[in-house]
Amino acid sequence: MEFAYQARDKQGVLKAGTVEAASESSAFEILGQHGLTVIKVFPNTQLNLFGNITFLERISLKDIVLFSRQLATLINAKVPIVQALRIMRLQVSSKKFQKIIDEITEKVESGNSLSSALSAYPDVFNSLYISLVKSGELSGSLDEALVYLANQLEKDYDLRSKVIGALIYPIFIVLTLLVVGILMFIYVLPPLVSILQESAVELPFTTRILIGATNLVQHYLWLLIAGLVGLVVGFRFYARSVSGRHLIDYAKINAPIFGRLSKNIYMSRFARNLATLVAGGIPIVKALEAVADIVGNQIYKDLILDAAKEVRNGKTIASALSSHREVPAVLIQMTQIGESTGKLREIMDKLASFYEKEVEGLLSALTTLIEPLIMILLGLAVAVMVAGILLPIYNLAGTA
Repeated sequence: MEFAYQARDKQGVLKAGTVEAASESSAFEILGQHGLTVIKVFPNTQLNLFGNITFLERISLKDIVLFSRQLATLINAKVPIVQALRIMRLQVSSKKFQKIIDEITEKVESGNSLSSALSAYPDVFNSLYISLVKSGELSGSLDEALVYLANQLEKDYDLRSKVIGALIYPIFIVLTLLVVGILMFIYVLPPLVSILQESAVELPFTTRILIGATNLVQHYLWLLIAGLVGLVVGFRFYARSVSGRHLIDYAKINAPIFGRLSKNIYMSRFARNLATLVAGGIPIVKALEAVADIVGNQIYKDLILDAAKEVRNGKTIASALSSHREVPAVLIQMTQIGESTGKLREIMDKLASFYEKEVEGLLSALTTLIEPLIMILLGLAVAVMVAGILLPIYNLAGTA
């Protein structure tokens, strides 16, 4: 249950907010543990239509980075783990994340380890996260494990942000052109089409195509929208199936323009996460299995799991990966060097940095390439409009 409160901190500053607790007395206890002198606590009855619909929320990678870094600071300061989790619960703004932290706290209070409690939420804390937290618990260096995790997740977040940032502009332009095109078909072209249809002049092929498209949009717009929504929903369901996931992930790494970019992103993720797990002292087979779960592509997941089986049977990582053409030769060669010199973690870190720079370079090149392509498409669209509508009207006016 959520309670609203008013309280003063140790400096006497008035504080107000909300806290999740089983009862009013429990809310008093939680606030007191955070050094607050409670003035008033009462059930939060403020109406909020979406306040309890936590399933609509997404816990971002940035939220997990901040959680890891701040929890590490508290543990390093010798704050007991349960109290540290309660403090973290007040630090996060996401209702869904608050609820998860509450449940994790209850599990830890009941005697479970932190890694065991976190493992109940695989959608939030992946296998790499769980493995490193468990390693940190066993070695007595949980704070160091959390800091290392925060650093690695931050690098992953930065890479994702760069990819998204590079694609925002071209996507915005394409969507704008699409909206403008639809508005033209609804409001601008119909009067011009009426003029052409009333004339006895034989219309060119381009004009007949535009007239057909205009009539289609005018009379069947909602049907077109419903069909588009149906296609999107159907695609999403298909993408969740085994065959759909394989086909889509295969297309991602073999697409003419974006295939190389996707491969570099997956190779960066593979190398970075393997380096993280090796640094945490995780056995190599378990490390490979954990990386397979978080690499983000079914094709690479399957081949990494195959490699893990071969490594379990005595092969080296480089040898196990070499039979898969999807793995770049440079990664295989560098992995072989890392294994033979005993510096696999350092080599994986360097490979991750190499692929991240490759991604940045490709994003820059793609952005430079996409902008003129969009301008060319815009020019072609204008040319089709002129050739299909304006020229026939001009010719009609000339013969009048």
